[in-house]
Amino acid sequence: MRQKLPEWVKRGIIDTETTRTVRKILRENNLNTVCESARCPNKSECYSKNTATFMILGNTCTRNCKFCSVNSGIPEPINPNEPDLIAEAVKKLGLNYVVVTSVTRDDLEDGGAMHFANTIRSIKKIDNEIKVEVLTPDFQGNLDSINVVIEAKPDVFNHNIETVETLYPKVRPQAEYKRSLEMIKYIKSENHEIYTKSGFMVGLGETFKQISELLQDLKEHNCDIVTVGQYIQPTRNHLEVSRYLQPEEFDHIKQLALETGIKYPISAPLVRSSYKAKEIICGTKI
Repeated sequence: MRQKLPEWVKRGIIDTETTRTVRKILRENNLNTVCESARCPNKSECYSKNTATFMILGNTCTRNCKFCSVNSGIPEPINPNEPDLIAEAVKKLGLNYVVVTSVTRDDLEDGGAMHFANTIRSIKKIDNEIKVEVLTPDFQGNLDSINVVIEAKPDVFNHNIETVETLYPKVRPQAEYKRSLEMIKYIKSENHEIYTKSGFMVGLGETFKQISELLQDLKEHNCDIVTVGQYIQPTRNHLEVSRYLQPEEFDHIKQLALETGIKYPISAPLVRSSYKAKEIICGTKI
């Protein structure tokens, strides 16, 4: 039986001229957003602030993580014009901070790395001052693919750890905890000017001791920014919520992160990977 959603994880619908404009531009350019595909609870708020997280490489994932509502199956071919279409949308929206993510494409030789790089370069071609944050899959640990993205010089390179190590078989059966950690460490070692970022969910059955160990692992692997949010079951076919953490527990997690040495922890029930990404980075020295 699904648990009742607490008031602190509910969001109202925001419908303004700005939200309608964002949706119109996304439709006109035939673009996907993780806001829609992953049923993000902050979608309306972000649209109202003239921003969205672009999702490249189609909307069908080759993996089937038990927490994610993005479609899984056989993906469609890549649209080679997508990087330029995203750049066009960025220009129309007047964005100066852009987040680009993707489905996982294990069917591609480079995992879609070159498409990420082309998207970064297309956006920077408009104005090199535009900040670009990428949230990528693990590329199956392929360093050549990771290097392709690093060489395109994103301002922030995000790869989500998603959950504590012991829950990987249940939550992320096609991923590897240590592989994700090593990827974060490698990014920083190759370009120390890129801010590294990761995020995870709570409410899946983890303990505070495990959360503390995860934060320590992220710190030891040179992760600068960490986002922590409540897992919300997308549909009845997905993993059930173990429990909904109280808002003060998220404050405690933030304090744990700071004590661990994480520079920029963001922890609250509705925090998601790219939620208020611009505000977070504008508060740093980037």
